[in-house]
Amino acid sequence: MDNSGKEDCLWESVSLAELPQVAQGLIEQGKGVRVWRLEGSMGAGKTTLVKSICAQLGVTDVVNSPTFSLVNEYLTGQGESIFHFDFYRMEHPEEAIAIGIDEYFDSGSLCLLEWSSRIEAYLPPSYFTVSITPTGADTRRISCTHYE
Repeated sequence: MDNSGKEDCLWESVSLAELPQVAQGLIEQGKGVRVWRLEGSMGAGKTTLVKSICAQLGVTDVVNSPTFSLVNEYLTGQGESIFHFDFYRMEHPEEAIAIGIDEYFDSGSLCLLEWSSRIEAYLPPSYFTVSITPTGADTRRISCTHYE
């Protein structure tokens, strides 16, 4: 991963009740960046954060992890697409090419990526990384960084 980014935002000891405010802050920080990498260990809360981000953007669809389908599409209240990827179960990075990852990235739509380290070679040069680290049973540290 390119380390030229700088940490742009940080929230410490985030509870589930605080996720809507954090999601709104992330949306403001990541404005204009279409590819977001959600980084964190298994169970850190990546999908839960995606649900909150989508809710803040007016998505009324049910938001679930696309673990087996690799990608889910959600529509905002304005009819804009959000693509949610989960590359955890992907066996070969080339599977991302087979589903047309470049077309998704070039679509102009927000792309939220879980387990993006599995497709590192195919990421665009500019992206927004959201890192989630458990700090307790019910709290998380969430930070964000722009990479260009």
